[in-house]
Amino acid sequence: MKLRRWLLVLIMLLLCLPSVVPTAQAKAARISIQLDGVNLNSDVSPYILPKVNVTMVPTRIISEGLGASVAWNQKSKTVTIGKDGSSLQLTSGKKTALVNGSSIALDASVEIKNGRVMVPLRFISENLGVQVEWNQAAQRISLSTGSVVVPPPVSTGDEVRGAWISTVFNLDWPKTKTSAEQQQASYIALLDSLQEVGINTVYVQVRPAGDALYPSTLVPWSKVLTGIQGADPGYDPVAFMVEETHKRNMEFHAWFNPFRANTDILTASLDPSHVAISHPDWIVNTGKQLYINPGIPEARQHIIDTIMEVVNGYDIDGIHLDDYFYPSNTVFKDDAAYRQYNNGAYANLADWRRGNINAFVQSLGESIHRVKPDVEYGISPFGVWRNQSVDKTGSDTKAGVTAYDSMYADVRTWIQNGWIDYVAPQIYWSMSNPAADYDKLVDWWAGEVQGTGVDLLIGHAPYKLGTSEIGWQSASEIINQLKYNQNHVEVKGSIFFRADNILSNPLGIKDQLQSYYR
Repeated sequence: MKLRRWLLVLIMLLLCLPSVVPTAQAKAARISIQLDGVNLNSDVSPYILPKVNVTMVPTRIISEGLGASVAWNQKSKTVTIGKDGSSLQLTSGKKTALVNGSSIALDASVEIKNGRVMVPLRFISENLGVQVEWNQAAQRISLSTGSVVVPPPVSTGDEVRGAWISTVFNLDWPKTKTSAEQQQASYIALLDSLQEVGINTVYVQVRPAGDALYPSTLVPWSKVLTGIQGADPGYDPVAFMVEETHKRNMEFHAWFNPFRANTDILTASLDPSHVAISHPDWIVNTGKQLYINPGIPEARQHIIDTIMEVVNGYDIDGIHLDDYFYPSNTVFKDDAAYRQYNNGAYANLADWRRGNINAFVQSLGESIHRVKPDVEYGISPFGVWRNQSVDKTGSDTKAGVTAYDSMYADVRTWIQNGWIDYVAPQIYWSMSNPAADYDKLVDWWAGEVQGTGVDLLIGHAPYKLGTSEIGWQSASEIINQLKYNQNHVEVKGSIFFRADNILSNPLGIKDQLQSYYR
């Protein structure tokens, strides 16, 4: 009986063992190598020997990257590396190497990994006159020959290559609610990774749910920073992020969810300064989320005031709103506000709602440009304004939700009046979707902004890659969309939703974007 019990335990342990290997491999796969600012690719990923902290790389990196000659003697298990008159010899299992005939001690020697000869990178590089730097946060090795100037980021002209960075639910950043140092290191790594892909502009969600990622006199600290709404994280995240973004010659746009008060309907954990507690008369419960009622003038001004805190307090490049105006496909109980504030100006509830959003959009833009004329002000509405079946000037689409009729966002009015600097419709469909075709929508939006002075950016959906929705089974869908954008001079760039859906590399999109942009 005891023997059987021990056998069962042994079998369970053996079954658990394979899960350890992929984890180690996954960690190793994250290491990247740059030589004089240019990525070096390899079919076998570098890895670190933990006990001696030595990075091992395939000899292909040495030969093709550093331009050295490499010879492998299978019989003696010895690799000979030569460059500019220097000669290095390393033998598998030996703790010394020959450098120009002299014996030098080694922390690690040659290894065979997946059929490739792996050598210690720092030892090889430094003995060939190459400087080595390790970026722990970015998991990147940077090699510098000294004779080549590291090139600056690729010039993109005025083209926007943007990524939305979601903070709600800690989706993209911050991944941890612990120390400020960890959050800062994580943001630096995120920026570096995005810039390597070719991204030059980030849209960071600084107001995820009626709260703030900056010290505010009007709204509480966001819970995404510490886990507790109202708790001071010990630093100013927006100030830090703006500084780090500008260090890389990237633009920082503060992204606001305007009328969303809370991501659910619970209020027990909200800070006393949260709008749902301090102004419950402004709040509409939709059954799933809490919204600030756009029909109340004081409530609209409250949101503008919170946004202006950021405009006045930080060296930002832009203010960005998403499509959180009126919620779609739900009952929104604002009859009392309609009766109180309409004053007969609008014939029906729908027009009154659109008038409320129009007033907000116009007033916010005027407030921003009065203080800082150079700060860009843009909005990212739902990708279909109206269907042609409802309005002959709408797009040839069959969308079940539209910006004008469902969210009461009259984007055409904003564009024609010049209330915004750019519009970035979320065209989250493929080029083969019969209900909402990407091509047709880009054509329609390009026509809307033509001659208005309002720029057009396109919101893309890498988050759909690999899903069952039509057209998203290949990363080339995104690349083909970018190529299609070139047909319209009105399109000034793209924004991708969201950062992690690029960097997690679904179907190879990160690699394809990097190749396309460079």
